[in-house]
Amino acid sequence: MSEKIYTGLTQLGHATEPPASPEAATLEAVPNPQAGRDYVVRFTCPEFTSLCPVTGQPDFAHLVIDYVPGDKLVESKSLKLYLASFRNHGAFHEDCTVAVARKVIDAIGPKWLRIGGYWFPRGGMPIDVFFQTGEPPRGLWIPDQGVPSYRGRG
Repeated sequence: MSEKIYTGLTQLGHATEPPASPEAATLEAVPNPQAGRDYVVRFTCPEFTSLCPVTGQPDFAHLVIDYVPGDKLVESKSLKLYLASFRNHGAFHEDCTVAVARKVIDAIGPKWLRIGGYWFPRGGMPIDVFFQTGEPPRGLWIPDQGVPSYRGRG
């Protein structure tokens, strides 16, 4: 594969500090070498963290991002750094989950995207947040996200 598709990336290949905030983060893209074929890409972030915007207490989630690429792919290191930028960012669960989806959409313009934000309980209640851009391409196999509903210890 040609190294030319990696030209212009600013974060891959060397030490890079996480951005100070999601707004400061750069989500990078690379050309899709399989453009013209529909397939699903899945990113799983089982240790996503952010802060409650009211109390400043930490919130934890298991994020699953599925997308069908068009002409571009998300460069994974830049996604990891973007997700890490939420660590000291105050926002509600719904805002964090949808913001991640929108950043990916803005960066690569996928044919289809869905995200599941499976938030761990705070105050005794878990919150699950789901976002999807529409119907997936016809005939495409899309696996279940595989995250069970929260059951506590039992």
